[in-house]
Amino acid sequence: MDQLAERIDNQDQRALARAITMIENDHPNKLSLLSDLNQRKKGAHYIGITGSPGAGKSSLVDHFITLLREQNKKVAVIAVDPTSPFSGGALLGDRVRMHKHFTDENVFIRSMATRGSLGGLARATKDAIRACDAYGFDYIIVETVGVGQSELDIMKVADTTAVILTPNSGDILQVFKAGIMEIADLFILNKADLPGVRKLKNQLKDLIHISGHHGHEPQIVETTSAAKPTGFDELHEAFKHHWQYLQQSEAGMQKRKEQLRHEVYELMQEALYKDLHKTIENTPQMKEKIDQVEDPYQLAQTWLSEWRGLSKGESNGKRN
Repeated sequence: MDQLAERIDNQDQRALARAITMIENDHPNKLSLLSDLNQRKKGAHYIGITGSPGAGKSSLVDHFITLLREQNKKVAVIAVDPTSPFSGGALLGDRVRMHKHFTDENVFIRSMATRGSLGGLARATKDAIRACDAYGFDYIIVETVGVGQSELDIMKVADTTAVILTPNSGDILQVFKAGIMEIADLFILNKADLPGVRKLKNQLKDLIHISGHHGHEPQIVETTSAAKPTGFDELHEAFKHHWQYLQQSEAGMQKRKEQLRHEVYELMQEALYKDLHKTIENTPQMKEKIDQVEDPYQLAQTWLSEWRGLSKGESNGKRN
């Protein structure tokens, strides 16, 4: 594991791909590897790109990569795709749209299947980001699967979350009520050459004003991803502006603390679930009870009480 982390630190993409595969497959030494990689992170800018299906996320990311590479920036893209019902793997739709970057050694594109995750991100996405950061990319772009109302996990991962809207996205109030609008640090009006973009922008400005953002007010950037893409220089400036705000403000420091705090809870929750599942499966009496359960609330409460009593007893024993 130390050797693998060292290879990633030395920008070996084969090692990076292997590490992400181990992370996705829940390798027994995963946590040791991630702890080592975490100590090697280099401070990349994590950008989340989200929005409803058909908003043009993948095409926009493709053009943005082109701009970043013109500035000699190293870019990693983690594209979270729907899970194939047959193989259980990612459908790889985003890789098709970004094919022109495959031969660029300074661009790394990885598709990850959601594997049942409801928050728009694969369970191992955060860990894959950590591996890419240890590699030394300047930007790590996370493109979500595009599932609408449940697309909120991205705010727990990204430094800057961009929500893509299009003039044909329907009633903006309904989108706002869905909750996805509230996570935005930046709004991108893609396909801005279509009719209705002025009306959409004015509505969005009004809603931003009503919502009363504290500290950093989300910018609105217009882009087109057609044959002649436009607006990407302005988009890059908006991302840099928000990144500077995070680096220089108390709010930015607090955001990073909250993300790390949430990650601790999430890691503990996952470990406790695995331990509990293993205990039940290996204890015939418990397995029989859970297989025949009619009142899940009562059984869960009984086991929680027993576990808390055992945990308290162990804690007191250590003190004594």
